[in-house]
Amino acid sequence: MLTISRLAATAGVTVRTVRHYHHVGLLPEPERDASGYRRYPAQAAVDLIRIRTLADAGVPLARIDALLRAQPTEFAAAVTDIDAALQRKIDQLTENRRRIAELASGERLVLPPEVVAVLDRMRGLGVSERRVRLERDAWILMQALDPQIVPQRIRDKNAGFDDPETTRLYLACDQAVDWDPDDPRLARLIDDLDAWEIEHERDGSRPGYMKLVSAQISDASPAWQRIMEALAHRAERRRPAGRTD
Repeated sequence: MLTISRLAATAGVTVRTVRHYHHVGLLPEPERDASGYRRYPAQAAVDLIRIRTLADAGVPLARIDALLRAQPTEFAAAVTDIDAALQRKIDQLTENRRRIAELASGERLVLPPEVVAVLDRMRGLGVSERRVRLERDAWILMQALDPQIVPQRIRDKNAGFDDPETTRLYLACDQAVDWDPDDPRLARLIDDLDAWEIEHERDGSRPGYMKLVSAQISDASPAWQRIMEALAHRAERRRPAGRTD
């Protein structure tokens, strides 16, 4: 006969675990002897080892009692069901791990692979991470508010980075983020950007989501704010009389 502490040690569990199994009805609790101690037969150790083995394998406690009483064919079928449930959990945890691993570049959680490729291309060109984050925010807003234009914008963006002059201007704007708004280099950059917009028939108007991004850019850099205001003013002056957007 075994005391509860010897029973727990034999099965490799704690006394608290044995008492919990008593509480949930998995292991019968014997009567106390004349000395006031509970004494367990060897069969209790065998049952406890079986319970612990099933629990360690991930079998829910609510199903263990039925498994202990099941016939061999019933036991095999139940184990197959439990294994399938565990595999589903493993698959879900694997997917969760994959998503967590992508948090370092969080755009992969909310943007399609083609857009992520554009952002990665920007990094490869030497664009700062701050500018990449602003670009990412623009894509997130575009996808939420104007999703039908995303494919065309992806094509336009890649075509722009295929063009050396467009890439040069993009990198120049990125480098200007920390310039003083009165830096004389900005005047030349504004002229170059304005010429690019004229060549590419841009009128300076922006959809709603870009206005939100523009506000972020203005907050991020007074130099960028000056560039955007100057380009908007020039575009307004070029707009035909009577036209409103």
